[in-house]
Amino acid sequence: MKTATRRVLIGPVLLLLAALLAMAAVAAPGAYAAGGLDAAAAVLRKGPVYVDPRASGQFPASQADALTKKIKDSGKPVFVAVLPRTSDYQPRTLLQDLRTKVGISGVYAVEFGDRFNAGADPRVMPRSAVQNLVGAVNRSSYPTVAERLNSFVDTAAGEARGHAPSSWGSTGGAGFDTGTAIGIGALIVIGGGGAYAITRRNRRRRAEEERAALEELRVVVDEDITAFGEELDRLDFDPGEPGADDAMRADYAHALDAYEDAKSAMAAAEHPRDVQAVTRALEDGRFSLATLAARREGKPVPERRPPCFFDPRHGPSAVDVAWAPSGGAERTVPVCAADKARLDEGREPLARTVRTPQGDRPYWDAGPAYAPWAGGYFGSGLLPGLLVGTVLGHMMMSTPAYGADFGGYQGADGGDVTGADFNPDDFGGGFGDGGFGGGDGGFGGDF
Repeated sequence: MKTATRRVLIGPVLLLLAALLAMAAVAAPGAYAAGGLDAAAAVLRKGPVYVDPRASGQFPASQADALTKKIKDSGKPVFVAVLPRTSDYQPRTLLQDLRTKVGISGVYAVEFGDRFNAGADPRVMPRSAVQNLVGAVNRSSYPTVAERLNSFVDTAAGEARGHAPSSWGSTGGAGFDTGTAIGIGALIVIGGGGAYAITRRNRRRRAEEERAALEELRVVVDEDITAFGEELDRLDFDPGEPGADDAMRADYAHALDAYEDAKSAMAAAEHPRDVQAVTRALEDGRFSLATLAARREGKPVPERRPPCFFDPRHGPSAVDVAWAPSGGAERTVPVCAADKARLDEGREPLARTVRTPQGDRPYWDAGPAYAPWAGGYFGSGLLPGLLVGTVLGHMMMSTPAYGADFGGYQGADGGDVTGADFNPDDFGGGFGDGGFGGGDGGFGGDF
């Protein structure tokens, strides 16, 4: 019996050591490789710096190696690409496409021809911080690419949240030798059983927390679904009534579909993040009702605007107003006409309150469980700015579990592999419109 057990253990150990020794024998990839986004992404998944060979005159290998060491030593997920301005790279979607292909959350800086820009997953660095940093670098008029990139990295590495990707390997020092491989192999075998037990316990704890958060959300979401259903019941519209046209009937049908979609999504929800689909459907349905009302009254179809910040059940917002939460900084929020009138009269808006252990509170002063609820209504591009200085906003910016466990819109921690699963709003629609959090509107233009 002991012999059989020993054989079971020795086999995997030998295979593991062989794999580790093979890894040790392979040299780390350099910063240079054939041009194109695929080549850039392949290099950046294995190290922090990529230089297209056609741009090597701007940033030679010695400088690229020094910058690579600096970033690795910082242990932060900062990616740098130096690219020529050629048709291989599309200016308006360059940073978004690069982030998609690399598939790792982090800060991405690109020297593109003679232009510089950067962006980041908001969980790693807030959009305003990226904009300020890029603007400062560009306004400093550094004479060389090396000075510009080093200036950016020096600050970004100090401010970025998260960790260097595990795919980068060692962050410097003595390297990875045979003795290290053998030691790692032994530790893995010895600690494997304990690690497995810890992993199972953590998974159970996370599942319990998610179930509790989902049940907390369910009360609020069911109230929203019911409120929208009551709006549909009160709607005095018959698709066959005189004056009804195809556009009106389409709006009405879309609102009914949104109601059914919201109910189905809530019934199928298994995680807090699944609630985003519910509130997104409700927001879509309410806009359809607003469009139907305008058509019936002979008014122009309203522009698509976010819902009222104070209570999304009020429907699409009418205007943006300056507002500050108690003890917080002023910011611009979208509000409905009724809440705008209340604010103009010096009264408090009708805020959406939720139950908390401290009593009913506005949703922005409640806990992190309400993040996916709010995210479905407002989307990741708008939500962080609206919530700065509130309890929910603080959770978004400071609690890693907020994004990872509860579907919060700040996304994964820096250095985590997400593939193409990130909100493109965080990276903008292209450099021409200031996308990806760039400091000066991006590279812009076509070839």
